[in-house]
Amino acid sequence: MRSERKTFNEINITPLTDIFLVLLIIMMVIAPLLDQQGLNLAVPNMIEVQDEIKDSKLIKVLVTDEDKYILNESEIAADSLASVIAEQAKENPDGLLIMTQDNATHGAVVKLMDEARNSGVTNISITEY
Repeated sequence: MRSERKTFNEINITPLTDIFLVLLIIMMVIAPLLDQQGLNLAVPNMIEVQDEIKDSKLIKVLVTDEDKYILNESEIAADSLASVIAEQAKENPDGLLIMTQDNATHGAVVKLMDEARNSGVTNISITEY
């Protein structure tokens, strides 16, 4: 007496399709929520802008190689950046020009940009010193 087993020759892909559709719907719902507010950056053309800088009322901050902030030839403490920039923004409404030395760290520049945005400065430019 030999028991005969039925062989399974078919694959049911309906549960697999259901899982993929559920994952697709979840991704479609979550994707718009992941869009965070970022910086709107405009890449400048390579032109000489020295004449425009002298005529405009920009706040000019130098970020040194040692991650120090220099404004009007005086050093600013990192914890008082927001108050100093907010005060300067009243007198210089054109925006902020960040001048960086060659070995200034990215973190120091981003900290200055964040403090400027929190102080109400909307136009921020970066250049190499």
